Amino acid sequence: MPATTIAVLPFVNMSSNPENEYFSDGITEEIINALAKIDGLKVTSRTSVFYFKGRNIPIPEIAEKLGVSTLLEGSVRLAGNAIRITAQLIDAAEDFHFWSETWDRKLDNIFEVQDEISLLIAERLREHFGHFEIQEHLVLPNTKSVEAYKLFLKGRQNFNKWNPEGVQQSMAFYKQTLDIDPNHAEALVGLAGAYSFLATIGIIPYAEGWRKCSEQTHRALSINDKLPDVYYQLANLAFYTRGSYREAFEQVNKALSLNPNHAESKRLAAFLYILAGRKSEARKHLNDLLSIDPLSQETHFYDAYIEYMSENYTRSLTKLNTCLELNPMNMPAHSVKAFCLLKLERCDEAIRYFDELPVGIVVASEKHGTKAIGYALNGDKVNSSKYTGLLTQEANCKDGFTASSYLFLLAGATGKNDEAFTWVQSETKSVSPLLMLRYSDPLVNPIKSDPRYTEFHQKFFPEELFVVKKETYKKKPLLNDSAAANFKARLEQIIQKDKPHLDPELSLPLLASLLGINANQLSWLLNDCFGKNFNEFINHYRVEEFKKIATNPEVANLTIMAVAYDCGFNSKTVFNSYFKKETGLTPSEYLKG
Repeated sequence: MPATTIAVLPFVNMSSNPENEYFSDGITEEIINALAKIDGLKVTSRTSVFYFKGRNIPIPEIAEKLGVSTLLEGSVRLAGNAIRITAQLIDAAEDFHFWSETWDRKLDNIFEVQDEISLLIAERLREHFGHFEIQEHLVLPNTKSVEAYKLFLKGRQNFNKWNPEGVQQSMAFYKQTLDIDPNHAEALVGLAGAYSFLATIGIIPYAEGWRKCSEQTHRALSINDKLPDVYYQLANLAFYTRGSYREAFEQVNKALSLNPNHAESKRLAAFLYILAGRKSEARKHLNDLLSIDPLSQETHFYDAYIEYMSENYTRSLTKLNTCLELNPMNMPAHSVKAFCLLKLERCDEAIRYFDELPVGIVVASEKHGTKAIGYALNGDKVNSSKYTGLLTQEANCKDGFTASSYLFLLAGATGKNDEAFTWVQSETKSVSPLLMLRYSDPLVNPIKSDPRYTEFHQKFFPEELFVVKKETYKKKPLLNDSAAANFKARLEQIIQKDKPHLDPELSLPLLASLLGINANQLSWLLNDCFGKNFNEFINHYRVEEFKKIATNPEVANLTIMAVAYDCGFNSKTVFNSYFKKETGLTPSEYLKG
């Protein structure tokens, strides 16, 4: 697995009040979001790490399930205006804690302490695993009101329950947040997401929900144009309310430029690429998503969907069945499974499929559409005509978009080219998102050899969107050749003369200050000119110091670890690990030899 991968496990609520759980959850999410901003660091998403909340599972097993090299765990104790946060980093492969810290602060400074924690964690990861650049700040205040912040966290906690009741409760908290601070951009985005969620599942009218979603999203954008969630929501609005593939594609890429680890945007990007028939790009985003959100049901549904759209029907069916075992009420999974059955020529199963599901999750148009296509492919004209008639009636009703799209799938599946393209021409005027969703579906493969198909495809998914612009310049090194050579020589001189490695509290920023450069530059210098990360570089000299003095008769009365501590090590595990890496022997074996 890549070295620079980390999962932030849910921080434990150590407060006397169990209701403060929302706050420890909030701290966890803030640290995840902060670390996710760092280019070159892969951070597991909230969905997957919260799977382990409250579960007593060994650290190596968690790391294996999440595919990470490092885990962060911690706790939060909230008492009045005082807060204590503890955090520790764990090397998953070696199963040892290589850093820990405790902060006692006032709640008024919550954003400062979150920034301090995130920067320290990033720095320790860089020291342990290798170079990446760290911004000056990773967390910026989103409000001056601690009370507004608490209400926002409560709103987010309820929204993350992903059910109508929880989402409606979240809206109340978001609105209370905005009553205190009308410019709380994150609360506005949260409220926008709540409206779109309720509209999508039919709790509130579709048009009304998306209109309110748009209002809140654009308000948030006017306040803070650096939030990836804003652009993710703009992408959804573009696709689902205006049928604008181009705008959705551009907005989701803005979100990913701000946060390369933004799971929701990764998922949407994979979806948009597969609709355009760009399988390799879709799979790349999906693989990235699986690496940062491996336990998400939604991620696994999209994995199955991309398999279907790539015409790997058996693999898709297997993955869909796994999704449905975990959540039998997963409506999109049922729909795609019916399509798989049709493409696998298991039409009789597809025809019966929706009859065997609970009535509450069956959309009539999907049921009738699947039957119409199944009977048509079976050559049963009578029954196909019967269900085609029902579909036509439903398509002519208000909000008959789904039924209408099944009429297109039916025409495409049966090779009725003129009928299919008449529908496409009509839907082009109404900018329905279902046009984008259905156009490349494998069910309509029989019409894809028609020149009109290519013509419309180029119109819907313009090629220039996918042209990767070549960089006109390479990323400049943080130090030019002359400066790098100079600082390298100076660093070696400082090590030999001042022996800063003997200080167990030495850090990359402290060493950088001795050298007169910033931490990003020193990290780059160690990586580029020495081929080592900070810990490898410093611990090499500590090991050499140990080898030099451990055989001295003057230290014969000291234990091995006492000598190791004098050489700058502050952990027995770290000392033994690095000594073995440097010499191939344990310290005891080395001294005996």
